[in-house]
Amino acid sequence: MLTYIYLIAITAEAMSGALAAGRRNMDLFGVALIAFITALGGGTVRDMLLGNYPVTWTQHPPYIYLTIGSGLATMLVARFMHKLNQIFLILDSMGLVAFTIIGCNVALKLGYETPVIIMAGITTGIFGGILRDIMCNRTPQVLRHELYASVSLIVAIVYLFLKSQGVSDDINTLASFSFGLALRLSAIRWQLSLPVFSYSPGRWGD
Repeated sequence: MLTYIYLIAITAEAMSGALAAGRRNMDLFGVALIAFITALGGGTVRDMLLGNYPVTWTQHPPYIYLTIGSGLATMLVARFMHKLNQIFLILDSMGLVAFTIIGCNVALKLGYETPVIIMAGITTGIFGGILRDIMCNRTPQVLRHELYASVSLIVAIVYLFLKSQGVSDDINTLASFSFGLALRLSAIRWQLSLPVFSYSPGRWGD
């Protein structure tokens, strides 16, 4: 199940990267590069931090074709994207949760401790979007809108808790995925977010 969701997720993330590049008036190469980085950047950073070589996508060339192709195809259907916004949000949410669970699994197989496993899940889930926004000269959206990065954190904790309780991998994956997706969609629906820290040197005076 996660494999199919993963393919859908990297496609959706590649399209979001292409749209971000389009807002910055980038050329074809820029669109393709941002699409690729957005879709596969999180897993790449995770593998580099964990010493998990070779990096995953280098062993699966179809991922490269899929992400770059999706990014370029987005240019052809961009005029219709506003009509698909709700579907796009659902696909993005599925990607966030799936990436998080996959990242946790990679770190688990490598024998890392719990805090590292959680951070591996979060990195996989959100770092592609962070790299996209940095390269497009924007404040990372994953850290300033509805619950997003925190959803990744919660999913990782739930997944590891259920695993520690002896829940089978299939049931654990389904339960964690369903919970995370429901949480993310609820955050979008009701605009749930964490408190914002706003600092201004002159705000409180001397």
